[in-house]
Amino acid sequence: MSASAEATAAPASAKARAILDAAAELFITHGYGAVSMDAVAKRAGVSKATLYAHFGAKDRLFAAIIQSACLDMRGETPEMGPAGGSLFDAMLPMAIRWLGFLLRERSLGMYRVVVAEGARFPELAMAFHENGPRATRQWLTGWLAAQAARGLLQAPDPALAADQCLALLRSEMFLQATLGIGPVPNEAAIATSAAAAIRTFCRAYGAAD
Repeated sequence: MSASAEATAAPASAKARAILDAAAELFITHGYGAVSMDAVAKRAGVSKATLYAHFGAKDRLFAAIIQSACLDMRGETPEMGPAGGSLFDAMLPMAIRWLGFLLRERSLGMYRVVVAEGARFPELAMAFHENGPRATRQWLTGWLAAQAARGLLQAPDPALAADQCLALLRSEMFLQATLGIGPVPNEAAIATSAAAAIRTFCRAYGAAD
């Protein structure tokens, strides 16, 4: 069974959250391959039996870290609703929130782990993709499809539109941050970049007056 199938809901207990935080710190610092479940249990202050009872295997633990972070990201995103506003106004808070999330040190650290070790550990790459980018893409695809049905945008292929929207957000700012070069983006820079991305998206997909 895949890690994505096993990771069904973001763990809510304080113990599970402590395990996720400890594992994320270890993965970012030492890499996925070098971290054992024993080390995670020790860092989190739990027994190995408790760790396995919560997550079962290392790839499922990694999947849960990604899923929990992405669920938090989407849950904390301001409501994306069309009532009384433009498509740009509805999407901009989401874009600012999501770009800011991608640029967090922890998010960047986990992404670097996947890029560095995904080829050696296919289950790592799969866990990341299924519970992070793919889940976010599916959520955005559904939202865009709903807005298209309301006549607020022209998107014959909402999944492609979602891909392009997310690609616009991951611009040079994200690349430089991933590589650890250039200035650290501040809130104003993130908002400016997000606004440019959504403005471009709305020009391409916004419904004609």
